[in-house]
Amino acid sequence: MLTKVYGSAVFGVEATTITVEVNSVKGIGYHLVGLPDKAISESSYRIAAALSNVGYKLPGKKITINMAPADLRKEGSAYDLTLAIGILISSGQIKADEVDQYLIMGELSLDGSLQPIKGALPIAIKAREEKYKGFILPAQNAREAAIVDGLEVYGVDNISQVINFFNEGKPLEPTIVDTRDEFFQALEHPEFDFADVKGQESIKRCMEIAAAGGHNIILIGPPGAGKTMLAKRLPSILPPMTLHEALETTKIHSVAGRTQEKVGLMAQRPFRSPHHTISDVAFVGGGAYPQPGEISLSHNGVLFLDELPEFKRTVLEVMRQPLEDREVTISRAKFTVTYPSSFMLVASMNPSPGGYFNDPDAPVQSSPAEMQRYLSKVSGPLLDRIDIHIEVTPVPFEKLTEERLAEKSNVIRKRVTAARDIQTARFRESEKTHYNAQMSVKDIRKYCILDDASKELLKNAMERLNLSARAYDRILKVSRTIADLEGSAEITGTHIAEAIQYRSLDRDGWLG
Repeated sequence: MLTKVYGSAVFGVEATTITVEVNSVKGIGYHLVGLPDKAISESSYRIAAALSNVGYKLPGKKITINMAPADLRKEGSAYDLTLAIGILISSGQIKADEVDQYLIMGELSLDGSLQPIKGALPIAIKAREEKYKGFILPAQNAREAAIVDGLEVYGVDNISQVINFFNEGKPLEPTIVDTRDEFFQALEHPEFDFADVKGQESIKRCMEIAAAGGHNIILIGPPGAGKTMLAKRLPSILPPMTLHEALETTKIHSVAGRTQEKVGLMAQRPFRSPHHTISDVAFVGGGAYPQPGEISLSHNGVLFLDELPEFKRTVLEVMRQPLEDREVTISRAKFTVTYPSSFMLVASMNPSPGGYFNDPDAPVQSSPAEMQRYLSKVSGPLLDRIDIHIEVTPVPFEKLTEERLAEKSNVIRKRVTAARDIQTARFRESEKTHYNAQMSVKDIRKYCILDDASKELLKNAMERLNLSARAYDRILKVSRTIADLEGSAEITGTHIAEAIQYRSLDRDGWLG
């Protein structure tokens, strides 16, 4: 008897429906075809034990299973439940007239219980697109899949529930999530707040400008100056994610298996801080079966690289193209996957191997040659892609002991959101540009018009600091954001002057 059951495979952040065809005839044997990987090939042992423990059995027949399309590589253990249900129906142990109306996915334990799977959200989106009635999956992934409306999502704990649902008509409890209500409730007070940071007013101003225009930023300063503390608080002043951004972000984390069980939709912007020993593949994504890397997991959020020069040169160089294109493409012989990677880069570094500026009182001193060698680990083209460079100096004792509370993150966020609203209105006709950091050369020429005095100021700065054409564009983008924060339609000399200050690494002798 031939039976068809439906599952799904995830490539990149999109799902593809897989038809599992099970044929049972007289004879002995178990043949699984359709390019399954080792985890799927081993599924027969898990299925046999699970069926035995819930009162069924792997039939003593010749079973042939094809996973179509047969030329597409299938991977992972998430097809256990799909295969098991197909075998039970094909061997006549259960009846399931409506099985073709459901997508079924789940990894089986030997006692018949189900383990969570990866990619539940993109699979649910595909199931709705293809007009399936429902999606049966492990209970741990149910809230994540239930974000998708117009699709019945059934979270189950054991294969027995699925068997009884099809064979005896015992109803399953659908998981219902009010996406909008849950999303807006989750925009609570941030865990890290700028009110906790003593002093560093100029750095907070930089962070506000970076958040308002989506600019990349690098913080340079000695140990203990507060670089990491400031970076961790940046997501708290970014505008709240839109529902579309939240869905896109949740999809990527779903594919990587990083979503939390009790949280359906991710409402907080991601903050990723990989260690400097990270490999190229873990950072940018890839592998034999491509998975999203750190730069994609930080999509719509912040990627923080602490101690930037300690990262391998190859890791940093591989980031240059995603910084420009806002996506990363991973190519293999038979397929290509593209992951979105529109993130804000926040980097921090010490000014020298010893960690301190060229200061005679510093505990550890480095020679100018050592400092230069250390700084040269970060390439010029990468620094050019970072809009704002700022020096972070240690907080004086008087500031540390101040009782007065600093400005709260939600107050700064209101100003940032107002500036972003101006940018949204400005770029409403554009599909690719949403905020100032994404402006193309054409956009810069259109929206960053300078008067004669500002042009002269910028010309002098370019000549004295020996800035590249890309640095020139960065200054214009940052000055446009400063003007937006002030609600100014025109870019003035003061905006240009402030933006020029934020190119520390372009200045000769910046170490003092």
